[in-house]
Amino acid sequence: MPGWLPRAMVLALALIACFQLGSWAFHQLIGLLINVLIAFFVALAVEPAVGRMAARGMRRGFATFLVFFGVMIASAGFVFLLGAMLAGQIVDMVEEFPKYLDSVINWINQTFHTDLSRVAVQDSLLHSDWLQKYVQNSASGVLDVSTTVLGGLFRLLTIFLFAFYFAADGPRLRRALCSVLPPAKQTEVLRAWEIAVDKTGGYLYSRGLMALISGVAHYILLAALGVPYAPALAVWVGLVSQFIPTIGTYLAGALPMLIAFTVDPWYAVWVLVFVVIYQQFENYVLQPKLTSKTVDIHPAVAFGSVIAGTALLGAVGALIAIPAIATLQAFLGAYVKRYDVTDDPRVHGRRRPRSGVTVLARIRRALRQDGDGDRAGGRARGRD
Repeated sequence: MPGWLPRAMVLALALIACFQLGSWAFHQLIGLLINVLIAFFVALAVEPAVGRMAARGMRRGFATFLVFFGVMIASAGFVFLLGAMLAGQIVDMVEEFPKYLDSVINWINQTFHTDLSRVAVQDSLLHSDWLQKYVQNSASGVLDVSTTVLGGLFRLLTIFLFAFYFAADGPRLRRALCSVLPPAKQTEVLRAWEIAVDKTGGYLYSRGLMALISGVAHYILLAALGVPYAPALAVWVGLVSQFIPTIGTYLAGALPMLIAFTVDPWYAVWVLVFVVIYQQFENYVLQPKLTSKTVDIHPAVAFGSVIAGTALLGAVGALIAIPAIATLQAFLGAYVKRYDVTDDPRVHGRRRPRSGVTVLARIRRALRQDGDGDRAGGRARGRD
């Protein structure tokens, strides 16, 4: 046996063991890594506000606390409004359920000439096997739901803690990172960090402003129509329509349309028309002015990045996909050499005028040349 073979076998086994250990550790820590990634983007988003407050003499930790406290208050208010709306709708549905059931039973009796009664239907539902099984399954699933809620709260707390430390100790973190890099690399890292802060913060702030405008516009419509829970629905439309690109407006408009339908079916039509018109106004007037200097990416690229982010990281990837793509696009844009575009009609989507005209011109030129050649030959033969 060669002397190097045992050492090679030991080295190969050691590498395989290290790979397996690293793969196991990565799968165990994937949840924590995703939380850290979300916290990093949250810290980038609040960095402009924290930086402005710190530049005016406020301690950076206290400025970060104020920003996060404002975000928590706004989030709690949104959840409270949405919860009140849902609770009110559920109460109304429960109160109106006997009337709905009576109307359905009367229609069945008149259409099919039956003799059903609401009391008999209720008794059959209450004593049915599937209802008892559903109640048992729901009771056994309460513990799972509680565990999921507690896990979500713990994850949210973890994200906020990491984001708070990233934002409060941002300068220290940048110094620690640059201390292990040569000066040339330090410049590139700081430049990439600055671009990420500008793009992420600009994306969230521009989307927040557009969400405010959208919410106010839809609130005016819903209040004018007398649709209940107009403030909560306006906040819902504003947030969902702006943070889910391209199709977010239509997804957000489905809930106000449903609530408006319960008041008057024509109100749902008016809401649909307003949603479509406002989407066009936002796409062609409002969005280009607000996002041209912050996140200037094509809508198709934005939609594709959201799909890719969702496939990779789920809802988290959908939220951070657009600022991540915008940061990458801005960073790579400095290293891509660009040239002046040639003045060709095809650049503007028009075809060059050749085809029929050019072919006819060539045929005429060929016929003219043939005619000139025949006349020249005839004169030569005449001289002969």
